[in-house]
Amino acid sequence: MSTQFLFIGGPEIIVIGLIVVMLFGADKIPEIARGLGKGMRQLKDATNDIKKEINDTADRQGIDTNIAKDVSDEINKVKDEITGPIKRKF
Repeated sequence: MSTQFLFIGGPEIIVIGLIVVMLFGADKIPEIARGLGKGMRQLKDATNDIKKEINDTADRQGIDTNIAKDVSDEINKVKDEITGPIKRKF
């Protein structure tokens, strides 16, 4: 069984890694990785801040924020009702 990441197999990842080393050099790779890590962290923090602001605003206005959970629960109930008699025991 092969492991794939974004539809890219192992050999393709190795080739991409070699190209990156040739373009930037081995000494620049940690700096690039650190920069990417900081960027991803800032994006995650910004996303969390936006979510928090939306939830705070919804709470102040009395809007129910558990709608997604309620919908998910209902979907799971229907799914269990439909697939209940079909499930096999292995």
